[in-house]
Amino acid sequence: MIYRFRIILNAQEDVFRDLEMDNNATLEDFHNSITQAFGFEGQEMASFYVSNDQWEQGEEFPLFDMSEVQGDIGVMRDTLLADVLDADQTKMIYVYDFLNYWTFLVELAEITTPQDGVTYPNLLFAHGQIPEEAPSTEFIGLAEDSEEDDDGFDEFGLDDDDLDGLSYDSEWQ
Repeated sequence: MIYRFRIILNAQEDVFRDLEMDNNATLEDFHNSITQAFGFEGQEMASFYVSNDQWEQGEEFPLFDMSEVQGDIGVMRDTLLADVLDADQTKMIYVYDFLNYWTFLVELAEITTPQDGVTYPNLLFAHGQIPEEAPSTEFIGLAEDSEEDDDGFDEFGLDDDDLDGLSYDSEWQ
């Protein structure tokens, strides 16, 4: 089967690519196709995350297994598109370059049959230019009212008043 995707850069400007992949391709093949379609060199770390309809991150499929116990998580090289996506599970988040956080919303738009004479992966359509810098992404951490505990200390157990007494040693190396 052939999976038709729309991959959208998470930005205010409309930047997306429509891409066809064989459902037996690996997530690493998909990663390589996405980086090529958007003009990246493909040398940075990346991960796919299964997502729900609200675009919340679920299970991660990284490019490399960097967990403490090797083999505990699925990696792109060992995971087929068909193992992660189907008619019911159609959304993923793709993050490329963890220093800049290029974030893409990936949606399986259609499942179809292969066409004679077409080589897959197949870039169907490209819209918009990738900006020079990754669009800023708003990360949600602690709620505003929960930054300090009830006892007046922040999440690290420090009182803001205690920080005034700290010195700075310019000779420290």
